[in-house]
Amino acid sequence: MTLSPSPVARSPITRSPITLYPLGLTLSGRAVIVVGGGAVAARRASGLVAAGALVTVVAPEAGPDLRVLLATGGVTWRERAYRTGDLAGAWLAHTATGVTEVDALVAADAEAARIWCVNAADHTTSTAWVPAVTRRDDVSVTVSTGGDPRRAMALRDAIGSSLDAGSLPLRHHRRPVGTGTVHLVGGGPGDPGLITVLGRRLLAEADVVIADRLGPRSLLGELDPEVLVIDVGKLPGHHLVPQDEINALLVEHARAGRRVVRLKGGDPYVLGRGGEEAAYCRRHGVAVEVVPGVTSAISVPAAAGIPVTHRGVAAGFTVVTGHEQLRSLPGGRDHTVILLMGISALPGSATVLATGTRGEDCPVAIIEDGYGPGQRVTVGTLATIAALAGSRGVASPAVIVVGDVVTLSPHAHHSSAVPSAETVPPAPRKARS
Repeated sequence: MTLSPSPVARSPITRSPITLYPLGLTLSGRAVIVVGGGAVAARRASGLVAAGALVTVVAPEAGPDLRVLLATGGVTWRERAYRTGDLAGAWLAHTATGVTEVDALVAADAEAARIWCVNAADHTTSTAWVPAVTRRDDVSVTVSTGGDPRRAMALRDAIGSSLDAGSLPLRHHRRPVGTGTVHLVGGGPGDPGLITVLGRRLLAEADVVIADRLGPRSLLGELDPEVLVIDVGKLPGHHLVPQDEINALLVEHARAGRRVVRLKGGDPYVLGRGGEEAAYCRRHGVAVEVVPGVTSAISVPAAAGIPVTHRGVAAGFTVVTGHEQLRSLPGGRDHTVILLMGISALPGSATVLATGTRGEDCPVAIIEDGYGPGQRVTVGTLATIAALAGSRGVASPAVIVVGDVVTLSPHAHHSSAVPSAETVPPAPRKARS
């Protein structure tokens, strides 16, 4: 009888991870050698130039990516093969020729000269690694994954998305000496999903938030508990904090070295007094950044399925407050009029607009609490809208749309006061975060 040997139990193969010491380098004004003329070498050279390094590329030929970089004059090109001695005077070397023997020679020369070297051909023997990087202003995040670049890039992108979403703790805890900054952030019509990516990130970095009533206030509950939130929301006819005091608050906190976000509804420069606030800050030596927002003048009509312009129906629009002089507005019912803050003055506004070329039967829609839980649409004409609003108890915040574009809304089909349009787009979904 022949006995077969018992199968040998095999342990899982384990690889010892390469232990890296993460370190940022200041390369501005320092010599760096890049060996290779392909896409990888060009990408690395471009990043080094952006960091201020004095880059010399050694390669007998230059690929299209490298030629684009050479055309800028930002690098020096030695148009030949690599030679021992080319690393003299360099602080850092990067080799990416695609030829194993050449890359190994560069790495060996760098080792002998005690120069850090990134070897794209063999990461296991490389003395320096280039991580996947994502940057947001003064925040740089690098990701290394043991030689798996796709994994590193996927993680980098996920971290970048989290930084943009404001879901990571971005707030400064060691403030630079001197005056802070003011960011006038347009928060959109109130839905937290409609604030811009930059606005959301700045909110996460803020030390002080001075908030309006109609901005995305639900985001305030996600802030660091140490963030000072000042509510300056204005109700119709009742301004708890006057505008001059708001201006003074912005300057006061910025001068104390804090990052201030003025969180406004809609867009800061669309009937939002953002221009006044920016001018006041600048007059008092405070730097201001304006972050545009999604204005309710356009987004709230869209929530009701109303485009402010539409081919063959309306080619332009005008945005005014309900307190403006309306007699001089251009166009007829083919020129859309959007009234903000117009509920209290609606009877008078409707009468004035009806006396022009629009006529009493011009369609009108009122959208209350656009993108909010109480969104409601009232559709009528200039002759009927004031009475309809009164009977339904229409209240601010609301946007009033006047013109034939109202007939494009699905809500117009439920109103006998307004004729139907030939094509009706589906009602848009409300964005919710």
